[in-house]
Amino acid sequence: MKNYVPVLKRTRLFSGVSEDEIRAMLNCLKARFVEYSRGDAVLRHGEHLDQLLLLLEGSLQIQRDDNWGNRAILDSIAPGEMFGEAYLAPESSALCHDIVALKDSVVVFVNARKVLTVCSSMCRFHYLVIQNLFFSISEKNKKLIQKLNHMSRRTLREKLISYLSEEARVQGSTGFTIPFNRQQLADYLAVDRSAMSRELCKMRDEGLIRFERSFFELL
Repeated sequence: MKNYVPVLKRTRLFSGVSEDEIRAMLNCLKARFVEYSRGDAVLRHGEHLDQLLLLLEGSLQIQRDDNWGNRAILDSIAPGEMFGEAYLAPESSALCHDIVALKDSVVVFVNARKVLTVCSSMCRFHYLVIQNLFFSISEKNKKLIQKLNHMSRRTLREKLISYLSEEARVQGSTGFTIPFNRQQLADYLAVDRSAMSRELCKMRDEGLIRFERSFFELL
């Protein structure tokens, strides 16, 4: 297995923790590294979770399909991001969505209870990880609120403008690449793909945006 300690050091969860300290914690947290091929399900609807997960390599998608085959994309997961924390409380119900690998990926599973329980040696870096976990959850809640803000807009154009403007702000540039193809973007915003494509073309023709595949530029 590839050495992923340098990757873990760059994650929000292990921010401020040295590589040697991370190595010491991996054994304590009973970490296990799992590889997935494109299309594999990392987690499935109905499963119960007691592990905290971080994506180290690849790309994942949180999605939900209804009985008629309609798909809603809740979010994408990039390397370094944590997921699954919303289902760790003892009273939490089973997962209500699937998490699927969009490309070959590597995920690390760590024992959530051990993350939250400081050992007898009271390591400084363990306290730091608990603090980082709190901040990570706070950041993810903010991201969810941002998505609700996009979807609450009344018209298709307003949804697109809200989403693209937020991506430009986050990436710090008027030219940026989004983590979705056309169908995935439509699923993410819960809109019809054909109608969305027409609206994007209208916005391009009106001189509001320029785009090529997943690259967009606000004009």
